[in-house]
Amino acid sequence: MDMHSRNEYVTVLKERYRQAKTREEKSRILNEYCANTGQRRKHAIRRLRAADGLGAKPRRRRDVVYDGAVRAALAEVWEVFDHPCGQRLEPVLKTEVAKLREMGELKVPDEVADKLVKISPATIDRKLKHQRETLHQARSRGGRSPAYLLKQKIEVRLTQWDTSKVGYLEVDTVFHCGSSTMGQYINTVSATEISSGWWEGQAIMGKAQARVFEALKAIRAKTPFQWKGIDSDNGQEFMNDILYRYCNGTPKVKFTRSRPSRKNDNAYIEEKNWTHVRKVIGYLRHDTLDELAIINDLYADLRLYKNFFQPVMKLVRKERIGGRVKRKYDQPKTPYQRLLESGQLTRRARQELLQLHDRLNPAQLKRSIDARLNQLYQAYNKKTGTQQPNPRKKQTPRSVTFLNDLTRMVSRKNLQKIC
Repeated sequence: MDMHSRNEYVTVLKERYRQAKTREEKSRILNEYCANTGQRRKHAIRRLRAADGLGAKPRRRRDVVYDGAVRAALAEVWEVFDHPCGQRLEPVLKTEVAKLREMGELKVPDEVADKLVKISPATIDRKLKHQRETLHQARSRGGRSPAYLLKQKIEVRLTQWDTSKVGYLEVDTVFHCGSSTMGQYINTVSATEISSGWWEGQAIMGKAQARVFEALKAIRAKTPFQWKGIDSDNGQEFMNDILYRYCNGTPKVKFTRSRPSRKNDNAYIEEKNWTHVRKVIGYLRHDTLDELAIINDLYADLRLYKNFFQPVMKLVRKERIGGRVKRKYDQPKTPYQRLLESGQLTRRARQELLQLHDRLNPAQLKRSIDARLNQLYQAYNKKTGTQQPNPRKKQTPRSVTFLNDLTRMVSRKNLQKIC
């Protein structure tokens, strides 16, 4: 039966359905309609009631229990406890509402306080939905990242690299911000070649896209091999049109990225960030041009010391035996040795590496690195006017999360107005 025939059939049945006095009569009409059209019973009921002019019953609305006063008080407590979810806020309300009232931090009548104690986690999330969205927009500055569409063009690459080929690199940035990310500070653009472990670093002020791009070009000019591909995280210092067009130029460099919030996708460079940057420079805040020049002078010696005289081991295989994992590594070799043994360097690059190695003095490099570090820490002490803390100890953040975001959040008064 086609649609036109079903509509005519409904027109014929609607009069019988309207005149039916008992449930049994209406049930027989519905059974007849379903048997002849093959449609479901609920659909048949809706069609016959609509044809009869009855329509659907109006939905009964519940009385509002948690009104605007409760929402305003709930938002106030939610802000005090650093914006937890409903499941985490519900037990806090039961124990802390009375205490906040006693201390004068929460001025609400007894009726509102009683409702705050009884409210469920699901209702908390529902009542704070608008405030949570407003807070998220204030923190993220609204909208999608400008790199969102560009990221769709860049292939996601995991750590399954072909380590037999030289020229594929992982890149990342290391912050030298100390205990606070406010303001401008020095960042290290760090790059490592997967097959050999060759590392390069370049310090820049801030992490603007143009500066990161210039740092990558400076790193590329110093590497003794041809670049075939680079893999980065999803930071906007890498996910930008400048680097994308550069990699698609001539010669073309394959540009890939990791999955968001998956550090192990860039395991090679994360390891170098610790051994070559953090263990050397530490966790202090460096944000002056003098410190920038010192760090770049330090990297000029550090790259030679690490690449020519620091052997690295490569994992050959790993095997799980019971509750532990047994790992087998190859013979330790320096990145310089691995590049020579790869047979993938040009004759000129190979000759330059051999000559450079013959000129280098590892003891002198070590003394130079120590001198640069001492100079860096003296510049830090002069800048701060105090004796430096332990540079290799992570700095304690200066304030909790909600205080860091205070300037970008909606104020308590605005939350009450919204409610």
